Amino acid sequence: MLVVQIKPEEEILPKISSKRLFIFECLGCQEVYFPTEDVEKFIDNLKEEIVGKASLDYLCNREFVKEYIEGYSKQIKKAQILLVFSCGVGVQIVSSLLEDKIVYTCCDTLYLNGFQGLTVQEFNCDQCGECYLNYTGGLCPIAQCPKHLLNGPCGGSQNGKCEVDPDIPCVWQQIVDRLAKLGRLDKLEELVTPKNWSVGLISEPPVKRFP
Repeated sequence: MLVVQIKPEEEILPKISSKRLFIFECLGCQEVYFPTEDVEKFIDNLKEEIVGKASLDYLCNREFVKEYIEGYSKQIKKAQILLVFSCGVGVQIVSSLLEDKIVYTCCDTLYLNGFQGLTVQEFNCDQCGECYLNYTGGLCPIAQCPKHLLNGPCGGSQNGKCEVDPDIPCVWQQIVDRLAKLGRLDKLEELVTPKNWSVGLISEPPVKRFP
């Protein structure tokens, strides 16, 4: 099982102050606990202008989300920020489909013992309990970097490729490129807090992790 919990208000509200928002809300699958009432209360209390909202099952389904993006394209175009209420996979799907938009996750994803489910999907969430996607342009350095690096690429990254597996792209190169495209490279300066590994599926930072 996964548990999705809302991030503290003080982590989200300063980022979205006086901005036009579009909201994606994943209603959750059988293998995810989703705090629907808390999410709706959070949204209702927002003072910012909400230009649209899409509530759907399986925000992890790329083709499904594409259809919703097309259907809400006018509202999404008006939005300055997209807020996503889902596990880490849903956030990565939205940010990958809307690379020209600022995408923020309002949730952290934690591991809970039990059936995890098997879904064919492009992205993974390591259920770290402290989501960093708001700093990295919606690309997860924990799930996609074999070394779980949180403050930039390692010295072995060459020509945009991973040192551990040269056949895969360096996610940190992708993060830098994405943030540069959005004019938000300054977000990298905010990655200063040591990762609290105790709240996630991985209880301590791994020495090595191969794909």
